[in-house]
Amino acid sequence: MTTAVNPWLALPDGAPSAARTRALRAAHEQLVTTSALPADAAVRPVVRDSWSRSLGSGVDPDGGPPPVELLDADLLAYRAAHPLAPVLPVIRRLLVQDAEAARMIVAVTDAAGRMLWVEGDRQLRSRAEGMNFVEGARWSEDVAGTNAPGTALAVDAPVQIYGSEHFRRGVQPWSCSAAPVHDPVTGALLGAIDVTGGDVVAGPHVLTLVRATVAAVESELRWLHRERLPAGGLAAGSAPAAARLEVLGRERARLALPAGPLELSVRHSELLFLLAAAAASGRGRTAVELAAECHAGTAAPVTVRAELSRLRRLVGAELLGSRPYRLVGRLTTDADQVRRLIARGEIGPALERYRGPVLPGSSAPGILLARDRLAGQLRRGVLGARRPELLLRYAQLPDGRTDAAVWQALLEVLPPGSPRRAGVAAHLQQLRAGVRSR
Repeated sequence: MTTAVNPWLALPDGAPSAARTRALRAAHEQLVTTSALPADAAVRPVVRDSWSRSLGSGVDPDGGPPPVELLDADLLAYRAAHPLAPVLPVIRRLLVQDAEAARMIVAVTDAAGRMLWVEGDRQLRSRAEGMNFVEGARWSEDVAGTNAPGTALAVDAPVQIYGSEHFRRGVQPWSCSAAPVHDPVTGALLGAIDVTGGDVVAGPHVLTLVRATVAAVESELRWLHRERLPAGGLAAGSAPAAARLEVLGRERARLALPAGPLELSVRHSELLFLLAAAAASGRGRTAVELAAECHAGTAAPVTVRAELSRLRRLVGAELLGSRPYRLVGRLTTDADQVRRLIARGEIGPALERYRGPVLPGSSAPGILLARDRLAGQLRRGVLGARRPELLLRYAQLPDGRTDAAVWQALLEVLPPGSPRRAGVAAHLQQLRAGVRSR
């Protein structure tokens, strides 16, 4: 039996090689010069997908360092108020204390990928300043390209990036391991913990150490939450249970609030889902940005402001804020739950919860992008798992019924004596015949 390789590990055997580095650099060069990558390129799927997102976001592989968005008093105030500030001693005890001796840097980011604390080996930190790997700089994937903290936040999973797997060439001398941190009570993404250094950081033991630190941090956050609760109830002024937005397979979203459910209009469904997606990265949206995400053509921001004003009256100011428009209350979505399950490799549970595309009747550009992204993640997860029961279930979905690659994979993994093989082979032949007749 072949042991499955953890897709998040950069160097499963713990050792880099010159041949691997050459292959990665050749694949990277082909991608940035032709915008295409052969299917047989020696690039891990998580890196291939990240490179594609980096390219689509307009990241320049030879561009300058990421921007520093928080400085001086603003940085200090933001850090002091951040949910991870109280657990920084845990991170220092488990990672930072040994980082200097091990020649590593430890960084803690917020959910938007901004570096809040950068500590560890002083010589390495001095070198890293040249690429703006400093407190206050934003290392989200859409700005800095493929990198462990940015990619861990993008896919919501622990991940390693080895040397030449970085999208920007200026970062390729480094390797890194990172994992996202969540609020253990609400499930909200709080940020990421990252270890950066030389090739040794891409070894499996470092990712194990980072994941263990995240587990300790989340345990400490849970304990702190309980300490704030009086006996027998919620803390005074604490928020009620998170609202839930259901958008999968629904023409109009359903918003479950503590006071009862609401059936939203199509436009309100789009706006609230887009704000929920923005909140996952720690950001809000301006009326201009929302107008572009909601309308295929040019739309006056004043129209969006009017809709948002009505939406705010409907859902309450405790959930929706303004300047910029953003969620101020806790909101989860069924789409985000599916995405998290896929990121953790739990494809079966993700399929069970996937009730259809995101707002299937919407033609808003932002919704189309989110719909295609989630559907693509689910498809890749199913094809990568190569399990008959998952492929059979996915093949019954609208997208799966006409996907020849899914039916081909299903035919390949079904046992020779399976009674389903004949029907699968016939359906695959019909799909291929339909393609040839076009």
